[in-house]
Parts: sequence; structure tokens; C-alpha cells
Amino acid sequence: MHLAYPAVLSALLFCTGLYGVLARRNAILVLMSVELMLNAVNLNLVAFDVWLSRTAEETLHSGQALALFTIAIAAAEIGIGLAIVLAVYRNRGTSDIDKLRDTSERHDPDGPDGDARTAEPYGEAQKAEATA
Repeated sequence: MHLAYPAVLSALLFCTGLYGVLARRNAILVLMSVELMLNAVNLNLVAFDVWLSRTAEETLHSGQALALFTIAIAAAEIGIGLAIVLAVYRNRGTSDIDKLRDTSERHDPDGPDGDARTAEPYGEAQKAEATA
């Protein structure tokens, strides 16, 4: 088999994953797209390892070892990533990435810690920070 077939398949998988990372708003779908990109890299590593082992006299299988290392890193990444997404979903009630960009906690002026008469609205505080 030629090297072009797995290379083209890997490029298509990587582009699909890149589109998923850039276009999706759901955090779980973004994590799945990152996994797709990592699997494209693994396919490339194994394909080039097989191609180079045909030309070299000694076969080290370093591409396959790197692919196994990448799989282990991806498993750790998805475990930690899902734990973070679940914690954020429990605290915020959404996994929409656009709504999670502002990670600072805002205090509700009508809440038990704030006084509605002395609290400054969020819009005015943001304007004051922008002019300072």
C-alpha cells in the first residue's frame, strides 16, 4: 500500500477534527474533535513507521511506540477534560463554550452578601475598568 492513502485519510480526519474544534460550541464535542485530531496523528505515525521500516535495515518501530504514548496521553486528557466539563456544568448549568468565556464570579447585588442600594451595576464597573 502506498503512503499516500493513510496520509490523505489522516489529513481528512485532522481537518474534520479541526473544523469540530473551531465550529462547535459544546465542550464535549470539542473534546471529541481533539480526540479525532490525535487519532489522525496516530495514523500518520504508524503509516510513516511502516513506510520507513521498509527502507531501513533495522526496525525500531518508534512510530508505533509514539502512537501508544499518544493514546495514553489522550486517555488522560479526556479523563481530566470530562471531569472539568462536568464540574463546570454542575456550577454553571451549561457546557456552551461561548457562555463560559467569562470565568470570573459575579456577585449578585440582591444576594445575601450584597446590598442593592450600594452595589454598582456590572455594566458601569466594566466601563470604569475600560476607561482606567
